Amino acid sequence: MNFNEKLIKLRKERGLSQEELGAAVGVSRQTISKWELAQSYPDFQKLVLLSDYFKISLDTLVKDIDVEDVRDKNLNEKQLSMIYKDITTAKKTVGTVVNIFCAIAIIGVIFFVLLIILNMVVLQ
Repeated sequence: MNFNEKLIKLRKERGLSQEELGAAVGVSRQTISKWELAQSYPDFQKLVLLSDYFKISLDTLVKDIDVEDVRDKNLNEKQLSMIYKDITTAKKTVGTVVNIFCAIAIIGVIFFVLLIILNMVVLQ
């Protein structure tokens, strides 16, 4: 039995809602849902809290977890975090470049207007 299946079984055996279990271990209902759907896994601290709450050993709680699956999910989260940071940095860089081009354009317009004014003065 996988961790997510065990978690559902343990929670339902005790008649708990996802919200109640989440409150007991300090996470949201959505987090419990993700654990139960095997979309993510709890960190070690939360595993300890869950095992204490259900009064079972960590080994009993996590036995039969596919370690590769956990690694893949954690890697994906790290990759997403890195991609988000890269996008944020790129946005800042693009913003800076746009500001520089705007400043150059404004200076160019001012210079052009000054040339026109000077040309008018010289022609009179």
